[in-house]
Amino acid sequence: MNFKSVQASISNADISTEVSEETIIRLTDINKTFYVAEKQYDSIMEKALNLFKPQKQKEIKALTEINLEIKRGEFLGVIGKNGSGKSTLLKIMTGAFPPDKGGKVEINGRLIRLSLGIGFDANLTARENIYVNGSIIGLTFKKIGQKFDDIIEFADLRSFVDTPVKFFSSGMVTRLAFAIAIHAEADILLLDEFFGGVGDEDFRLKSDKAFKDFIKNDKTIILVTHNLSELKTYAHRVIHIQEGEIVDSGDPEKVIQNYLNNFS
Repeated sequence: MNFKSVQASISNADISTEVSEETIIRLTDINKTFYVAEKQYDSIMEKALNLFKPQKQKEIKALTEINLEIKRGEFLGVIGKNGSGKSTLLKIMTGAFPPDKGGKVEINGRLIRLSLGIGFDANLTARENIYVNGSIIGLTFKKIGQKFDDIIEFADLRSFVDTPVKFFSSGMVTRLAFAIAIHAEADILLLDEFFGGVGDEDFRLKSDKAFKDFIKNDKTIILVTHNLSELKTYAHRVIHIQEGEIVDSGDPEKVIQNYLNNFS
C-alpha cells in the first residue's frame, strides 16, 4: 500500500503544526512471523525428557506486507483491536523485533518509545525514579537535575519526593510518570497508550495543555491508543491495523468511522 505525502494542520489552533515533506520513518515490505511450539510441557521433567525431540511449531503471522512512510512533524494514530499487530509494529520501529527477511526499516532521527510508568521501580523513591526514567528517555543526569524541580512541581509531589513509589496511589504514579515523560528529548516519539488527559480534573487540564505544547515542538509522533477522541483532536493521519495488515489509512474522522462501523 502506498501512502501519499501528508501536508496538513491540526484543526485546533492551539496545537497547529505543519508536516514536512521529508520522510523520517520508512517501512518497506515488513513481515513478522513468530514460531511457537505446538505442545507445551508443564513440568521440568517433561521438558528434560523431550529436550532433544523435534518439536512441531505453529506459525503466527503478526504483520503482513507493511509499507508505510511517516513524515517529519506528522502525528500518526494507530488503531486496531487487541492482538491486531499494533505493538509489534512499534517494536519493529524501535528495533526490539527484527522484521522477517527482506523487510527494511529506515529511521532518520532519534527515536524513543514512551508508555506511562514504563521502567518504574515501586521500591525506589520518586526522586530515584525520576533519575532512572529520565535516563531511559535520553536525559543526562545534569539535565535531569535542571528539570527536577519542574517535574516534582508539575506532578504536585513536593511532599513525597523521598517516598517509595509503592506507597503512591495510582493517580500519583500517573502524575509522576507523565511529568517525566513530557521531558523526553527525541525527534520521534512512539507513544503506547500515552495521553494528555490524566489524573483528576485540575491535573487533566494542566496535562492536556502540557501535551499540546509537547507535540508542537517539531516532534514526529506515532500514538497507539484505544482513545479515539484523542486521535480526532491531535492526529494528521490514522492507520487501522487488522490481523497484521494496514486495511485503512487517511483522514482521522473517516478512518475512525470506518473502524467503528466494524462493531455495528
